[in-house]
Amino acid sequence: MGAIIKPAALRLGDLVAIIAPASPLPEQSYLARGTDLLLNHGFKVRTGRYIGEANGYLAGSDGRRLADLHEMFINPEVKAVFCLRGGYGALRLLGGLDLELIRRHPKIFVGYSDITALHLVFNQIGLVTFHGPMLYPELGGKTLSPYTLQCLLRALMVPAPLGSIPPAPGLPPAVTIFPGRAEGVVVGGNLSLVTATLGTPFEINTQGKILFLEEVDEPPYRLDRLLTQLKLAGKLEAAGGIVLGSFTYNTSYFYPEALEVIRDNLAPLGRPCFYGLPAGHLFAQATLPLGIRAHLDATACTLTYLETALMP
Repeated sequence: MGAIIKPAALRLGDLVAIIAPASPLPEQSYLARGTDLLLNHGFKVRTGRYIGEANGYLAGSDGRRLADLHEMFINPEVKAVFCLRGGYGALRLLGGLDLELIRRHPKIFVGYSDITALHLVFNQIGLVTFHGPMLYPELGGKTLSPYTLQCLLRALMVPAPLGSIPPAPGLPPAVTIFPGRAEGVVVGGNLSLVTATLGTPFEINTQGKILFLEEVDEPPYRLDRLLTQLKLAGKLEAAGGIVLGSFTYNTSYFYPEALEVIRDNLAPLGRPCFYGLPAGHLFAQATLPLGIRAHLDATACTLTYLETALMP
């Protein structure tokens, strides 16, 4: 990772952009509701020129999705870029990214799930990004968790350290996988996407870092395969500590067999690790800055940010 590049804090009246780097919406109503939400909270909104396109499981061609991303970053009026949804497609954009353009025009970038591919690359050039809710299914949904909205606005608008990520309503208690404490830069995101970068120029660097992982609907054997691949690549052992979100399975936040797989793969590493951070594919989810330092206390099951993610 290069020198840390922190985007400016978001202010009321700022222009925010919505782009679709991955899959299209299942219903256009999410875009309308999400736009209204942002407008009602005091922001101006601009959508990518190709945001309504669909090419099978992709939100238009790679070239057009890249064009929207580059256009919003280079536009000096745009202060934050929100992703429409995950699904699949962000990984296809990595080879065409103009990283020097991104570096010269830093701004808030928000998304999760498949958007992990972009987080990893942006973090590698030093840009702090935000693992947080998108228009689908959160910001444009018919019901939005107050916890999700509060965490998002605080993370993007307050140029001060976030401190400890608060527990979210409705989730079971977090679980210690291996006790201990660690400090380091937080990196990671969706487990499948983190693993998909291995062997490429964009593979994750976990050396001495706090590795965050979350996942959705992966049965135990596939979860085992993903963690085993990261372990064989040396990425788990290199980490200073590991924190896992609450993995989701349909409407359930707890899958005993999955927790057994996590324990089996991660506890023997001897790295401070806990499961159950309220981040990932959750109705009530925290927004996590990626690319800055935090303190992990796996015994107390807390993640505490030590520095601000934003410039005033």
